[in-house]
Parts: sequence; structure tokens; C-alpha cells
Amino acid sequence: MLRLLLSLGLAALALTLAGGGYIWSMDESRRLKRSLTRVLGEPAHALLIARGRGKAVGFNFTTNQLAVSWDTGAWCLIYRVEELVGAELIVDGRVLARVYRGETRRALDVMTGADAQVRLRLVFDDLRHPDFVMDLWLPQDDGRKGAMSAPESVQEANRWLARFEAVLRRPLPRRDPPLADPPPIPPPIPPVVPPSPPAGLERAPWDPDIDDDAYQAEDEHDDDAIT
Repeated sequence: MLRLLLSLGLAALALTLAGGGYIWSMDESRRLKRSLTRVLGEPAHALLIARGRGKAVGFNFTTNQLAVSWDTGAWCLIYRVEELVGAELIVDGRVLARVYRGETRRALDVMTGADAQVRLRLVFDDLRHPDFVMDLWLPQDDGRKGAMSAPESVQEANRWLARFEAVLRRPLPRRDPPLADPPPIPPPIPPVVPPSPPAGLERAPWDPDIDDDAYQAEDEHDDDAIT
């Protein structure tokens, strides 16, 4: 009986550790970090996670890439940094701050909280996926463990707007135009065969042992014959 109880206790301990490890590995933040690390090639240098929404955005400044993830890391999109056009901070349906490439930043004037929503919207130069929206705070987040309050989410979004502004101010990388196709190779030109001289005007090949005067006399004789 003692051996049976000891075996059951060890099995329960093993199951508890396995279940705890699975829950730890399947945490929302860890899954989003793993997905962004996979698509960026290394851990993100700057990372923002919308807890409770399963969305995140991360930068890799070594390769000048930006990646967004949603559905708790199940889906990701990767962009070049120069494809980022701008970002907006939306509080209760109003754009309170924004930054766009080539424009002066519209700074945030009110640092208070929100009543219904705090949203960060990223705009990209992409036809299929032109923007990415992250809800940083919603009313149901109050009281949830690890969630930011409304004022904290506004401040965090404002800090990220400053980071986006620094990224957008960087000069765009120079890209060489694509190489044009080489011109087609013209077909080879057939060799020109000189016409054969009329009968009776053939000349023997030149012989270095014969004096040039002999050839000159031969030419004068040929001219008299033609005349």
C-alpha cells in the first residue's frame, strides 16, 4: 500500500509539473514573443504587447524590419521599416496624437485616461494590409491581472509614438533600380564573298621572289589588253 501511494504521489507531481510547464509556455506574452522572434530572426529590440487581445508589434533594427502579430502569435506579418507611414493614438474614437512620415508630429496634449477605448493604429504602405490596430485598453480590462489602466495605456501609447517618430525620421535606405534585361544578340552576319574576276583577268598569287617591276609590267600589259 505504501508503494502504491508513493507511486500515485509521484505521478500526481509529474502531472502537476507538466501542466504548469504547459501553462507557462502557452502564456499570451510568451507565445507572442516566440512568434515575433521566429519571423524577425532574433528577439525583438522593441516590443509592445496588447494584453488580452493577443496582438503585438516588434522591431528589429539590425535588419530594419517591423513585424506585427495577432491571434496570440498564430499569424504574423513582416514589413520593412520604410513601409511604415505613420501611427495614430485614438482615445474614445478621437485621434489625440499622430505622427506621419514627412509631417510634424501632433503631440498629445491631454495625459488623462479614457472612458471607452485606447487604441494604437499603425499605417503601412501596403495595398493588402494597410494598417494594424491594437486596443491597449478597454473597460473590461479594469481589475484584470497584469492589465494596464487607462492612463497607463495612454502614456505607453504616447511613448511608442515618440519611438515611431524617431524611426520615421531616419533616412530611407537607397535602393538601386532593377537591372534592365540585356539587349538581344543580333544574328551573325554572313561573310561577304568577293565576286570572281572576269575570265582572262586572273592574276597569279604574289611571289616575294619576283621583283615588283615584273608585277608592274604585268599590270600595264593587262591594261593595254583591256583597252
